[in-house]
Amino acid sequence: MTTTAPTPVSLRSLIAPVYLPTVLFGIGQGAVAPIIVVSARELGASIGVAGLIAALAGIGNLAADIPAGALAGRIGERRTMTLATVLLTVSLVGCAFTGSLWLLGVSVFLMGMARAAWGLARQTYVTEAVPYALRARALSTLGGTQRIGMFAGPFLGALALTWWGTSAAYWVHLVTAVAGLAVLLLVPSPEGADKADAVKPGDGHHGTLAVLRENLPVFLTLGLAASAVGALRAARPVVIPLWADVLGIDPAATSVVFGVAAAVDMLLFYPAGKVMDKYGRRWVAIPCMVIMAISLLLIPLTHDVWSLGAVAMLFGFGNGIGSGIVMTLGADASPDVGRARFLGGWRLCADMGVTGGPLLMSGIAAVFALGPAIIAMGLLGALGAVAMWKWVPRPSHG
Repeated sequence: MTTTAPTPVSLRSLIAPVYLPTVLFGIGQGAVAPIIVVSARELGASIGVAGLIAALAGIGNLAADIPAGALAGRIGERRTMTLATVLLTVSLVGCAFTGSLWLLGVSVFLMGMARAAWGLARQTYVTEAVPYALRARALSTLGGTQRIGMFAGPFLGALALTWWGTSAAYWVHLVTAVAGLAVLLLVPSPEGADKADAVKPGDGHHGTLAVLRENLPVFLTLGLAASAVGALRAARPVVIPLWADVLGIDPAATSVVFGVAAAVDMLLFYPAGKVMDKYGRRWVAIPCMVIMAISLLLIPLTHDVWSLGAVAMLFGFGNGIGSGIVMTLGADASPDVGRARFLGGWRLCADMGVTGGPLLMSGIAAVFALGPAIIAMGLLGALGAVAMWKWVPRPSHG
């Protein structure tokens, strides 16, 4: 009697069950991203209050990182993504129908929580399903497909807005999120990835606090480096438009600069993963931070749209070659038992940088000026590169 061996997990086998839902989810995120501030302003918010409401998505992300890891460890990744989509649906309906700022703020906060749970479960699934030899390519492709969706989303959202108004962007996100969940639930996983759908033995009883305590040295070393990556990435959508405004560049040209830089970023995810898998994580982690740091230090020296565009593209290149680096480092450091809980703490480290970076830059700009604030972020990137050099493990041979 012969038995059929399980089909090995490959990147191709993950296209439908993993990457297609991620693209759809990213399209929705991209459609909504520029609209939250607009919704707040339409409800009478000042610029400062509108910015605070938009920031609640990031705060919701932070608040949900560790609970999402605990939930995924207890009930499994697919159930976690299903619950995240339900919560996201509630938040989007709230955003679309709200007539008050406080309800909009609560809805945006819940949106951030839902996204955190969805992303955590997706990362955990890929980490479990894919063999180590393909891990960096799988995770960099996961990050790349998310970026493709985020790149396309604003265009689809803008088209919907012209027909149905501001709330249409939220319906775009709702439709794409539900479609992504449908694909996730209906498309079978590769045979070799079946184990990633189940709760891991011992995970339901290995407490979150115990996992976080055991891995505290990782969070205080490599986790800080991940925070620096998040801070620099979050600085880009703030720095480029603000410096363009200082230079007197019109918003349309600024959008083109930002879009071209995002396209450079988006195209590099697979080469980044291949380099990491073949030569080791350091070959991407350190250059990524160095290039982004240099880019930030160069921005105050730009004087027109062409020079700013060149530096923005350099930043996009640096960020692009680092596609998936934070997820890959977290996956490498994660334990077999309690992996989802560990990744919740790991994502908290990265998200603290995403949330804290722009706040740090804003504080420095308020006390001094925008130029010194940008330089400070560049220096933070240099420190992040040193942290990567010190704490990213060197590949072992043999």
